[in-house]
Amino acid sequence: MKLKFLFFTIVAGIAVTSLDSCRKIEEDGQVINQPTIGTSPTVENTILTGKISSNLTLKANTTYKLRGLVYVTNGATLTIEPGTKIVGEADKNGGLIITRGAKINAEGTASNPIIFTSEKPNPKRGDWAGVVLLGKAPVNTSYNGTAGVGEMEGGVNDADGNGLYGGTDAADNSGVLKYVRIEYAGYAFLPDKEINGLTFGGVGNGTKIDYVEVAYANDDSFEWFGGTVNCTHLIAYKGLDDDFDTDNGYSGKIQFGIAVRDSQVADVSGSNSFESDNDANGSSLNPQTSAVFSNMTVIGPVQTGNTTAINTLFQNALQIRRNSSISIFNSVFMGYPTGLYIDATKGSPTDINITANKLVFQNNILAGMTTPLKYGPSTSTPTSFSTAALQTWFDGLGNTILASTADVKLANAYAPAGTTPNFSPASGSPLLSGATFTHPYLTSGFTSVAYKGAVKDGADYWYAGWTNFNL
Repeated sequence: MKLKFLFFTIVAGIAVTSLDSCRKIEEDGQVINQPTIGTSPTVENTILTGKISSNLTLKANTTYKLRGLVYVTNGATLTIEPGTKIVGEADKNGGLIITRGAKINAEGTASNPIIFTSEKPNPKRGDWAGVVLLGKAPVNTSYNGTAGVGEMEGGVNDADGNGLYGGTDAADNSGVLKYVRIEYAGYAFLPDKEINGLTFGGVGNGTKIDYVEVAYANDDSFEWFGGTVNCTHLIAYKGLDDDFDTDNGYSGKIQFGIAVRDSQVADVSGSNSFESDNDANGSSLNPQTSAVFSNMTVIGPVQTGNTTAINTLFQNALQIRRNSSISIFNSVFMGYPTGLYIDATKGSPTDINITANKLVFQNNILAGMTTPLKYGPSTSTPTSFSTAALQTWFDGLGNTILASTADVKLANAYAPAGTTPNFSPASGSPLLSGATFTHPYLTSGFTSVAYKGAVKDGADYWYAGWTNFNL
């Protein structure tokens, strides 16, 4: 029987275990467990814990377990081979934190994705903490009196400052996530202090995020706290709170995204697909949240127009508030009680970004909404904007309101449980044409396509194969 040696330079140590047995070797005060491999010498079960402070590769056909929050530090790169499975230990709130200056190189393939999931045989949302990427790109937060630095929420920060994010390098590189699934993650450390499925803090645009699915998150599926990272081909599947949450000066570009909701599952804070703030106070701090999205397909909880059949905690397809200036183009939003909510009720009025032409909503479709448009005026700083002005602005940018989700004519967006949805626009769908990329916000960093939404036609299945909609 051959013994396999794994030597990791880890501050807190990494325990390596197997289903058979392991004996302990001590070197230079560091504990390294040496596994005794069973009948398959290529398969091992390895526990990761503490801090990874030198380069480490997680091997394919191997299951690794995150015990507690595991930090990649000291500029190290964590490489994960295609086909690798990483589980979060449920009782220890297992999670992975890529700290500032460190990198993750998790590049799966369409046929062999990398999977982060629960260790439980019958998993549920919130079984483990999630994945957090922290970088050195600009943010509008402050920490201990230092502007441009933030402390990641959810109990991530430690005595060494490994939960801090932000800096001055817009091109900062935190690595690669490609063909990656993150399932059953997220937990509430304190109210409004949660860890999401995938969290970005000050992540720069040198980072590559492409083909990532977050399924059954116990808070937001994706949340960006500042930074400049660009993302494509994102899927938020049946999360608890928001699908795409942007805060603290996030200014990246996102194209081709899908969100699907469970009609019975929503958060006590009120669930939206998009939620966007400049910051929690709605301040005028810079950088201002100004992310740009295009070609998003959002499938809300309401299929037939009967809002009484859904969880009453569902709110808006989009709630843009607290002085955010994000923009959305060429997208479709279906089946929410309210469609687009411009919320100016807290902080610097959000509508001033509309009148300044910084907040743009163009060539989009709202379908099957009881209240397609809603405006919440500021009471502390009144403006001349109004509900009528919102409607005029909306109509003038080529947007459309459809009475029913069926009018969008998607092939099978509301697929029954246990089957894979089909997000292709069918014959006669208004999504098949009409997209434009002439706005200055779209002239770089986006792929110009003729169609609205995330999927071109019945031959476009970028969302299938590497994903799992049958959980």
